[in-house]
Amino acid sequence: MSRECELTGTKPMVGHKVSHSNIKTKRRFLPNLVKVTLRSDALGQDYQLRIAAHALRTVDKRGGLDAFLAKARDEELSARVLKIKREVAKKNAA
Repeated sequence: MSRECELTGTKPMVGHKVSHSNIKTKRRFLPNLVKVTLRSDALGQDYQLRIAAHALRTVDKRGGLDAFLAKARDEELSARVLKIKREVAKKNAA
């Protein structure tokens, strides 16, 4: 299981831990991933996703999973979520 947000594509970043004496040591900044169950109103189904806490706040702000997916870019989404996005778009078009 990769440490990547399924909605925003957030991955671990690399940086330095800097000591008081200014010695720099490599470290990783990991995204704050949480396992949540989000409901698609258009499809009437629940989906269990592993997303960043920041993405969860954005989903709430935009008004749910369907509204988030409508605005999201395809490059950021995982293959599984991209399939959900296409199903929602197809359902809304009909």
